[in-house]
Amino acid sequence: MSSTARLSLPAQGLDSTDAEARRVLERAKAQVGFIPNMYAKMANAPGLLETYLDGYDRFRRHSGLTPPEQEVVFLTVSRLNGCDYCTAAHSMIADKMSKVPEPVLAALREGRPLPDARLAALAAFTEVMFHTRGRPTAADLQAFTVAGYSERQALEIVLAMAVKTLSNYSNHVFHTEVDTAFSAYRLPTAA
Repeated sequence: MSSTARLSLPAQGLDSTDAEARRVLERAKAQVGFIPNMYAKMANAPGLLETYLDGYDRFRRHSGLTPPEQEVVFLTVSRLNGCDYCTAAHSMIADKMSKVPEPVLAALREGRPLPDARLAALAAFTEVMFHTRGRPTAADLQAFTVAGYSERQALEIVLAMAVKTLSNYSNHVFHTEVDTAFSAYRLPTAA
């Protein structure tokens, strides 16, 4: 049983009495086709959800990383943050939408070395950024750029980490229930 406090704020929906929450949830639904449990909880602070949606969209559209590379970053951070919800959601996206190869996805979910050198370098640099709180060594950055990534993409990882901090921490304090759409991708220990 978790000792993490649980916020008692209710899930928000399109019928919310808060006009700003309703507006942000309408945008979220237009983007993903439904309102995930995470969004319904985050909407209690509409600026939180809106900032998450903006950052997520910008990372997806402008990071210069391929969809599989984006999932490597998101899954690495979600796993390190211990977010079962986001690990399940991004595992489903990685499998069904981003087409991350199964051996890579399995390694990401289990925290094992990735069987692809370029993706392994991306995951390793993301982990370094996480563990050092954004203070990589010159050697860390060189290994990242030698693998074919740019210094700008190091900043894009910062953006992804910020987005995952918003969602992962919100999920922690809400103990957000994994949506049915992602439930098949829950980690065995999280079920």
